[in-house]
Amino acid sequence: MPAQLIETNSTPLQRVNVDTVTLDIIENAMANARNEMDAVLFRTAMSPGIREQGDAFPMIANHEGKMVVGQFGSFITGFTESYQGTIEEGDVFLTNDPYMCDGAVSHLPDWLIMVPVFHNGRLINWAAMFGHMSDVGGKVPGSLPTDAKTIFEEGIRIPPLKIYRNGELNSDVLDLILHNVRMPRWNRSDFNAIVASCRTAGKRCMELAKRFGDDVFTSALTMMLERNFVAMREIIRTVIPESKQTFEDYICDDGAGLGPYTIRCSMWREGDKAIFDFEGTDPQAPSSINFYLNEEMFKMFFGAFTINLFDPSILFNDGFYDLVDVRIPQGSILKPNFPAALSCRTHLLGRIFDIMGGLLGQGNPAAMSAAGFSDSPHFMYSGYDENDEWFQLFQIGFGGIPGRPAGDGPDGHSLWPGFTNVPNEFIEAYFPLRIETYETIIDSGGAGKHRGGNGLRVGYRLLAKGEISIHDDRWLTYPWGVSGGTPGQRSRKVLVRADGSQEILPSKCDNIKVEKDDLLLFETWGGGGWGDPTERDLAAMSLDVQRGLISVDGARRYGVVVAADGTIDSAATEALRNEIRAARTEELPLFDRGGTLAEIKARALAETGLPAPATPQWER
Repeated sequence: MPAQLIETNSTPLQRVNVDTVTLDIIENAMANARNEMDAVLFRTAMSPGIREQGDAFPMIANHEGKMVVGQFGSFITGFTESYQGTIEEGDVFLTNDPYMCDGAVSHLPDWLIMVPVFHNGRLINWAAMFGHMSDVGGKVPGSLPTDAKTIFEEGIRIPPLKIYRNGELNSDVLDLILHNVRMPRWNRSDFNAIVASCRTAGKRCMELAKRFGDDVFTSALTMMLERNFVAMREIIRTVIPESKQTFEDYICDDGAGLGPYTIRCSMWREGDKAIFDFEGTDPQAPSSINFYLNEEMFKMFFGAFTINLFDPSILFNDGFYDLVDVRIPQGSILKPNFPAALSCRTHLLGRIFDIMGGLLGQGNPAAMSAAGFSDSPHFMYSGYDENDEWFQLFQIGFGGIPGRPAGDGPDGHSLWPGFTNVPNEFIEAYFPLRIETYETIIDSGGAGKHRGGNGLRVGYRLLAKGEISIHDDRWLTYPWGVSGGTPGQRSRKVLVRADGSQEILPSKCDNIKVEKDDLLLFETWGGGGWGDPTERDLAAMSLDVQRGLISVDGARRYGVVVAADGTIDSAATEALRNEIRAARTEELPLFDRGGTLAEIKARALAETGLPAPATPQWER
């Protein structure tokens, strides 16, 4: 039974004509309201993950639940179809359970707030946002256990519920939830900040409705969706071929000794509709790397990816969703069966972007990007400081963006463009650690006409006894290069003990005991290169060497010879490039993965210091 909407004004909203100037004013006002949601959140939240890094995603939808501005697409329709209750003015809804909101959020640390916006007694909008809480309980600090077998081990599950009813906070329920988390003060503050940001968006929507009238305002939102539909229809007709194209990529391991896991997707076009079929993707994993991929969320990924590639002027919204058909096999690693663990889904979520790049690029050179920093690796550190007070750090790592037709990949960047790094001074002021190294890793980006961005090396000097957790990937498989570009460097984590001994850590691990003065070297991966490295511009090469992004030896990957004084030896470079080209016995590969999976696994221990994972086996 769907939710029951309670409106005191029974007059239906009418579709009216809206002139172009008014439409543009409302469109820009809505985009500003979405940005104001972020501003309110970042100024009132407490946890570093939200306040400093921006791990939160806002959205404003129309009265039908379709996103008109924001990120991650709309999940309102799914909520209203499954929620068993009323929706009234003054209500605020909260959930974090992926299985009860059809994957609108994909693991328990993401708390989703939804606020219906009423004006003149009628529903005119929805404002929503979810943010990553530093802790939601469960078996490990940070609530992201790598070895969880079910979601019950990962923290408190909150079904869709009214946390505010008619404007009144249900404080008993909130207190019960906060009783189950390790950082209740942070969670309460972040919860209030998310609610405040949604109410700010609601206020701006009501102001626009009052200024232009309810019918003009809601009609303008519908026209914004229609604009997006028309623009995306042209993009789909242009870039999606009718013939089927298939691509696959991998998650290196599951944190329990098994891997790699295959994600396979086929893409084709039927008329104006783009089809994405994940048949052939591996079954769900026994650990927590599963990703409950909501079909609407994948449509959002696809839209954001293609809009940024082909027409960044388009205001991204849900208007094009009817043009995309997404098919995900039930029971696969992308749609696991309840109660499969989901907390470490970040790696699969990010790898979807590499999959889209590989699919779109095969038939369209303008969309051919290499594999990049398709992840948001986590570092968590917790324990008791010298004052015997509990501390808990959650931080997201940055890496190398891929080389692209448009140019080089940025160095040390986030998967999500809106994320920012936490200032080292902030971390050192609030946590018992010192940042001794923060630098790009020279030569870690793949070589190419347009090079991949370099990964980052961060050195954390741990100043208190405690535990650390690490969640990362691409330690085994390479971030592949394209069109002749070479793969980027893989990730690596090394724990240097206070006595000088060293230990190479797995990319996914929990409960690593650390002592005062231990040093963690957290190295992320670089982006793959794009195009023939011997065609790279020499002026760009000179700057890269001067800036310490490419070494003298690394320059030879591009056929470039650097003289003793640091300048490029033009004659020697021309000779070396001619030698490299003459030695080629076949065309440069479209994709360079650094070898087959079998070859990569055979070299794993020698190259990484870690044994290759065992191949997963499933009962058929």
